[in-house]
Amino acid sequence: MSWLILILSGALEAVWAAALHRTFQASGRRRLAPALLFLVSVLASMAGLAIAMQSIPTGTAYAVWVGVGVVLTSAYAITTRAERPTTARLLLLTGIAACVVGLKVVA
Repeated sequence: MSWLILILSGALEAVWAAALHRTFQASGRRRLAPALLFLVSVLASMAGLAIAMQSIPTGTAYAVWVGVGVVLTSAYAITTRAERPTTARLLLLTGIAACVVGLKVVA
C-alpha cells in the first residue's frame, strides 16, 4: 500500500508543478483556481510522501517520488507543447522511469 501511496504522491507532484506554472499569467496577475489546485495538491503530495516514508526507506521514497513527478511533469509539458519531445529527452526520461522501477525491484 505504501508504494501505491508513493506513486500517487509523485503524480500529485506533477499536478502541483503544472498548477504552479499556470498560477501566474504573462501579465503577472495571479489566477485563483490554479493557485488553489497547487495548494491542495502540494499538501496531499507531501502528506503521501510522509506516509510512504514510514515503511519505505527515505532515500528510496524520495527518489521514486521525484522520479515519478519529473516524468509526469515532462510528459505534461510535451503534451501541451511547452517542451519539444527530442530523442535525447525521451531517452533520458525513459532512463529515469527505469530507475524508479529498479528501485521498487530492489527495495
